[in-house]
Amino acid sequence: MALSGLFLILFLLEHLYTNVTLFFGDGGVEFDETSHSMVRMIIIRIIEIVLFLAILIHVAQAVLLTRENNEARPIKYTLNDGGKTSSWNSRNMGFTGSVIFFFIVVHLYNFFLPYRITGTVGGVGQETISVNVVHALENPVYALLYLISVIFLAFHLRHALASAFHTLGLSNKKYMPILDKVSLGFSILIGVGFGSFPILFYGAKLLHKDLLNWAL
Repeated sequence: MALSGLFLILFLLEHLYTNVTLFFGDGGVEFDETSHSMVRMIIIRIIEIVLFLAILIHVAQAVLLTRENNEARPIKYTLNDGGKTSSWNSRNMGFTGSVIFFFIVVHLYNFFLPYRITGTVGGVGQETISVNVVHALENPVYALLYLISVIFLAFHLRHALASAFHTLGLSNKKYMPILDKVSLGFSILIGVGFGSFPILFYGAKLLHKDLLNWAL
């Protein structure tokens, strides 16, 4: 669970870096070129397969661990004041994870399917990948779903990263405060970073601004 989660965290950093190129104001040229070049790299295709497997393994492990925990204590505590001994993030990992998984499915349907499977986006004479992304983010329903999912992702990461450090034996009394700050900082980075896309592109639409081409 920890290893698959850490791999997915590395993917988030790469994905955020690629998405930031949408703010370059060059009409999406850098974003499109980066996306096309990555698809042509065999190592990226291999990592892509590993990524899908990591997502499935992470979800399957979450379900199995939840089942094992429930079976270990079939009779619930008479008094359970979890708020005093655990954070909201740790108590709701299943809920936040479910929201994130739902968004991943929607996200793949909107972008991966038309670009990589049906070939209706990104080809000659077709809508570019960057324009496809911007149009999706300008949709109020998708923009809201994106933003909500990113918020839940940040909450999920807040506990997940610190928990992964602990699971892999990397935490102790000396380093745990530092690792906890790293976990908090990373969750904020991902939340603010990815949250900026629906906010800025939908906001630009409301203000009748072309954020994708601002520098041209």
